[in-house]
Formats: sequence, C-alpha cells, structure tokens
Amino acid sequence: MALVFQADFGSAEQWVAGRTSAYPDMGPTNRSDHKLDRLNRNYCPDGVFSATRRYFGGLWSCNLLTTENSPEGFQLRTGDLLHARIRLPTALGAWPAIWTWRDGGNEVDVFEYHADHPAMLELSNHVRDTHLYWDGSAAGIAPGAAFDLTTRFGADSVDWTVNGTPVFQDAQGVGPDWQAYLIVNLSVADGFYHPAPLLTGPRRLSWSCPELTVERAADSR
Repeated sequence: MALVFQADFGSAEQWVAGRTSAYPDMGPTNRSDHKLDRLNRNYCPDGVFSATRRYFGGLWSCNLLTTENSPEGFQLRTGDLLHARIRLPTALGAWPAIWTWRDGGNEVDVFEYHADHPAMLELSNHVRDTHLYWDGSAAGIAPGAAFDLTTRFGADSVDWTVNGTPVFQDAQGVGPDWQAYLIVNLSVADGFYHPAPLLTGPRRLSWSCPELTVERAADSR
C-alpha cells in the first residue's frame, strides 16, 4: 500500500469549503436531512471542525470540507484504506461525520456520532444498504474520547477497525469500480433524529480530526 492522500484541512488545493452537491443546490443548508447547518467557507487548518450558533434563524454556522471540485479533486477508490484519528464532541446536537459522495450517491459513512448515544458509532455503507450501530463502550467510546478508525473500501466488503480491533465487516462492499469524493464536517441535529443543542448549552460545538490519510494498493488503477 502507498500513501496517496494526507489531509491538510487548511489547503484550498485539497478541499472546497462550505459547498457540496450532497446538500440541495450545493448548499448552504440541508434542512431536509434534519440539520441546522448553514455552511460557512472556513477551512480547518488545525483539524478542528466547529459549529457556532447564529443569532437569527435558528441555524448554526458549520464547517464542511470536501474534495469535490477542489483543484486536486481527490477521490477514494475501491480497495483504498482510510485512517483517521478522531476526538469526539461532548455536547448534545453535535453531529460529526467522515463520509463519501459522488453523483447523488456512492455514499459510505466512515462514521457518524451523536452524544445522546454516548458509546455508539454509526458505520454505514449506503452503496449496498448495510450498517452497524456499534456499541464501543468496551473500547472507551464516549463524549470527548479519542480513537483511531480505519476503513477499507473493499469490492466485496467494507471493513471498519477501531484502535486496531476489527468491529464490522459488511460482506457487501462497494463493487469493483466505485469512486467517491471525501467529505469531513460537523452538522447540528434539529431534534428529529437526535436532540438539538440545548438553548442553555454552549454556543460553539466542535470535534477534531488531527490526522486523516488514504493508502492505495500499488497496482490499483
């Protein structure tokens, strides 16, 4: 395996900030998915993704970075291995995620997290409609916890590993010709699926991804 991508969340060559075709009309909001996001155009050079409460409209100014339409235009491919170091948020309403998207689909959710289920990571392959709500309490998954997450996008199985321990092999995969752009963001829940932020809670929510890399087999197309 060879390193083909090392995230610099402050790079305008690698990333487009605050604009994605995964949100209606390329953003900046996505209320149909029960999110209080209003995407901003800020990069995250320190790897900290944040959301700040706006004074009007009930929305939050949120960070979202995607490789879609960036100058480099990096795409994940079948067989790639993604490694991320993650520190989870602590406040209700924070909805962090690493995921993929292309042409209205090709979505794999490397992870999603909500503090109302404090030990649970949501791991999903929407290409083949498989998922696991993984209880990571024994591995120390909790608000504010840090951990390493590795995802292999196999043709026949998408496999997830936490801190070196395999936790989910979906036995479905993404197929041999899958490609997708990478998205890293912090959304804010509106209360439909998960509790919205408390009115008495913090005005700023955050989570961090200090390291994200992708490796690829040397003989990959």
